[in-house]
Amino acid sequence: MDVVSITEYIESTFADIHIVTTWGETSFFYNPHRKLPRGIYFATIKEKNGPNDRASKLDRSDVFRLNIGISKWTYRTLFGQQPSRPQAGGVIDTGHDFAALDQLFPHPVYGWMSWVAVLNPSTTTFEAVKPLLSEAYVLAIEKFVKRARQAR
Repeated sequence: MDVVSITEYIESTFADIHIVTTWGETSFFYNPHRKLPRGIYFATIKEKNGPNDRASKLDRSDVFRLNIGISKWTYRTLFGQQPSRPQAGGVIDTGHDFAALDQLFPHPVYGWMSWVAVLNPSTTTFEAVKPLLSEAYVLAIEKFVKRARQAR
């Protein structure tokens, strides 16, 4: 799979999304009728290292990371208890190789928030994470409804 294919899948599968691409990252927000400034994001694709996020070594040629925000329950089913929040500029401590290709692992920075990630997923791995994308989308809808109510 590549960034374009994954982006096309998300765009064609999930309704009412807003896509923002900046600084080597494509973010997917649920935001019907643009009611909120950006909406609620549920997935991102990161294509380069950030100042506080170098664990996946995205400076390698053609390496990208798909990030997905899932429920606490699903995260715990996959990886056990969420790790502690890392120090500023640090990564979570789970023992995972955050630079390994085609393997699902906790997000190196946001795993404590139940985000997961995979570098350069194969077609098989992407099929396996599609339910996680669907779950993240549903969670974004739920958060959006709450936030939109509060904004009234």
